[in-house]
Amino acid sequence: MNKNVNPKQNRSKGRTNRQLLPMLLGAAVVILTGVLVWVSSDSQASENTELAALPNYTDVKGKIVVDGLKYEKQPHLGNSEAKVKVIEFADFKCPACKQWTEAYLDRFIKDYVDTGKVEFFFMNFAFIDRDSYLAASAGEAIYHQKSEKFWEYLHKLYANQGDESTIWATPKFILPFVKDNIEGIDYSRFESDIKNHTYMYDVKEDFKIAGFYGVNGTPKFMVNGELLPDSSYEGLAAAVDAQLNEGSQ
Repeated sequence: MNKNVNPKQNRSKGRTNRQLLPMLLGAAVVILTGVLVWVSSDSQASENTELAALPNYTDVKGKIVVDGLKYEKQPHLGNSEAKVKVIEFADFKCPACKQWTEAYLDRFIKDYVDTGKVEFFFMNFAFIDRDSYLAASAGEAIYHQKSEKFWEYLHKLYANQGDESTIWATPKFILPFVKDNIEGIDYSRFESDIKNHTYMYDVKEDFKIAGFYGVNGTPKFMVNGELLPDSSYEGLAAAVDAQLNEGSQ
């Protein structure tokens, strides 16, 4: 037995340890809170930077005059001599546009475009949020390099579509997405077009034209200049068939 141990000293050390424990826990909580605040602030700052990089229609300079549908400016598929011209109005953030594309676009192309009956056009109606404008201008940038690559972009972007209620089509997403998924374009030129908002005028012009002709949602379809009341495949096919049969009876 150690006769040098003082019971009073042991009790004093025990009290001291018990007093130190809450202080240490409190200090740890303060440090952890500080770290969380710093991470949150840094994340918020990064998010604000991303939002600041998004285009805005009010920033687009130049007067837009609606004087026709301007088929010649739109991404298109099919024979330019086709009797029927179909325009799809769409927003890359629109879930219904994604669903229509995945369910019906290839079928429509096979039945009507590849057979020479229809020339098919895509027109932006970017209205859901500011990243809708960026996704649309990215499509324009690709189309102006290689028209066939636009359709690849359309399919792949829909396949990777984010939540409609969140801002996901930011430069942080679009730039690496295109770099990793769209081969055969000048990526440096594309990156410059995105950062400089090169094709925002075209996107806003599409929006103004579509609104002038009565488009108020997506997807919407126009057949030989007439806007259809619904977006069903059956309705579109019936309208196309009616135009094909016109004058042949």
